[in-house]
Parts: sequence; structure tokens; C-alpha cells
Amino acid sequence: MRRVIGIGGIFFKAENPAALASWYEEHLGVPIDKSFGGYSFNWNNQNQRPMNGYTLWSPFKEDTEYMKPSSKNFMFNFIVDDLEELLQVLEEEGINQLNSMQDTEFGKFAWIMDPENNKIELWEPAEE
Repeated sequence: MRRVIGIGGIFFKAENPAALASWYEEHLGVPIDKSFGGYSFNWNNQNQRPMNGYTLWSPFKEDTEYMKPSSKNFMFNFIVDDLEELLQVLEEEGINQLNSMQDTEFGKFAWIMDPENNKIELWEPAEE
């Protein structure tokens, strides 16, 4: 019997769900479906460049510093097409990058915070 085969969603509490969804739509391009206030990613039908990205589920130790400066017990990771370009646009929109972008064997990584102090990891997977 097959059990878990992927990530089915990211669900979290928000002080103002509509305003936060609008922020994600404006600054990260998540096309919010107004009928339920979220978005369903269908990676098979995205008109993006081919990527070798994947969805990762990973528990961290309770005392991890990785989610800092957020005090939340979670962090979002979003795959992006062109991280350097997105970071330039976000800076123009007044959204500051945390630390420096990292270029690793897995791809490029950068971090920002949303208006409710949730840390967001932006990831451009390495080319195949």
C-alpha cells in the first residue's frame, strides 16, 4: 500500500488571511483563487522552464536557529524561476532580503519575511 506521496498543502494561521494572501499574490506572484483564498499548485501544468526541483518535507530539531528571525515553528520554501531577478524586484517593492543569497550544489537560496513575520525561503533549483 502506498502511503505519503507528496505535499498536499501548507496550512497555517494568519492574523489577516485576506491581506496576507494579497501580499503573496503581489510580491511572490502566487495567483490567489478568491473562492477559497489560496492557490493549488499543479506542477505538471506550469508554463515554466524545466526544473529539477522537488518538494521537501523535513522536521528540524526543536532548538534549530534556521527559522530565525521568525519566532514561528515553520518556514515556507518556494521554488522560483530566476532568484536574482526576483530579489531585485522585491527590493524595489521594499522587501528586504535576509542575509546573502547562497549558491549551492542544490541551487540558489535567499530568505525574506512576510508581513506576519513568517520566514520564506526562495529556491532556484540548480540546472540539470
